[in-house]
Amino acid sequence: MTRHVTSAVLDSPRPRDNAELPGRLARSAATTEGAHLSLADFPGWLAGRDRAHRFEVRRIPFAELDAWSFDPATGDLGHRTGRFFTVRGLRARAAGAAVGAWQQPVIDQPEVGILGILAKEFDGVLHFLMQAKMEPGNPNLLQLSPTVQATRSNYTRVHQGAPVRFLDHFQRPERVVADTLQSEHGSWFYRKANRNLIVETSGEVEPHDDFCWLTLGQIHALLRRDNLVNMDSRTVLSCLPLPDLAPGALHSDTELLSWITGERARHDVAAELIPLGEVAGWVREEARIRHAHERFFDVVAVSVRAGSREVASWTQPLFEPRGLGVTAFLTRRIGGVRHYLAQARVEGGFLDTVELGPTVQCVPGNVAHLPPEHRPRFLDTVLRAGPERIRYAAVHAEEGGRFLNAESRYLVVEATAEEAPTAAPEGFRWVTAGQLTSLVRHAHYINVQARTLLACLYAMDTGEEPSC
Repeated sequence: MTRHVTSAVLDSPRPRDNAELPGRLARSAATTEGAHLSLADFPGWLAGRDRAHRFEVRRIPFAELDAWSFDPATGDLGHRTGRFFTVRGLRARAAGAAVGAWQQPVIDQPEVGILGILAKEFDGVLHFLMQAKMEPGNPNLLQLSPTVQATRSNYTRVHQGAPVRFLDHFQRPERVVADTLQSEHGSWFYRKANRNLIVETSGEVEPHDDFCWLTLGQIHALLRRDNLVNMDSRTVLSCLPLPDLAPGALHSDTELLSWITGERARHDVAAELIPLGEVAGWVREEARIRHAHERFFDVVAVSVRAGSREVASWTQPLFEPRGLGVTAFLTRRIGGVRHYLAQARVEGGFLDTVELGPTVQCVPGNVAHLPPEHRPRFLDTVLRAGPERIRYAAVHAEEGGRFLNAESRYLVVEATAEEAPTAAPEGFRWVTAGQLTSLVRHAHYINVQARTLLACLYAMDTGEEPSC
């Protein structure tokens, strides 16, 4: 049942010292009944927010886009203000890759947005302020987002809509828990990054019906459910400075950093923006831009109505992938310590050539035509894993503000030494979750899919404590 509490009793007088943070995070992770909302009451609260607003998304032809148009000279699809984002073309070359060169549409959004979660202590336990937010690309529209999820165009109100609620906590933070610049999807964005922030306050926070306070333990429980905690929440949660409880990594931190540097040095990658109208192998139609072989994704247009957003209605382009993705870490105990097999991934939109990604990250249908030697390594190991070997599984949507029905099945799969030997193949390294947590505190080391899995490691419902 919902507990009604007064801030005079529950609020701590000030944020605690940094030295106390690991213990406070552990307490929050161990608390599955929050001070304001129980897990049993959460589905009813979310359904109530869905009923409280009118949400509607419908596909439209490009000609019905309002304030968006194709540039007659370049074919680029952009907003009349020049803000928000522009769909351009990308020409990429990656020597040694299964596909050495390609062209594609890409989202060019050079401005850095804010993804921020506000923390506050109630009853001696840290809670996090989460928002029930509608995004037009989400399969179920309404998902649990950070306290603030806004591009610079949004929070500077280029759309002339309502102000972004709680933004001042992140522009003038009382106490910073985590603050790092992280990449977005390198396969669909061109060099896009967002500021991932967690800040704590001791002051009063004005309640709002679309926001709720949850403990870390409650959020972990919700991460076990399909399409509930959105991508922006997952990437911010991955930045929590959790302690490394399992020393004894196969490779030292210095060795790991050296390997990453070597991977970046050995990959010859060139990527440049080109006019969308010049992209080879893609076909523009009345209501979509598609690949000539019906693979990868489409660029489509939608009309949106959303009563809970800063602007009640708008139109925009979205990228719609073809098929359900598979995103997985293989895991083993090595020397008694839980390890995860990370891949040095090259994606055309990365700023720094290579970032660490999951063991497998692909849409199987997009690679089915490739010969076996060019299919992603370990894909078959993941696909044939029985339920007894799956330590975590949930379907999560990618960023719903730019991608339509972009879903992946996120997995952590137990592997044998024969399937995934300790001496990892070229381009792969065994790492602990603690090492991933350390790297994610810095920019452009861990890609967004691996950050989702990192956030989900504590949600693994296996009876085994994660090695973080």
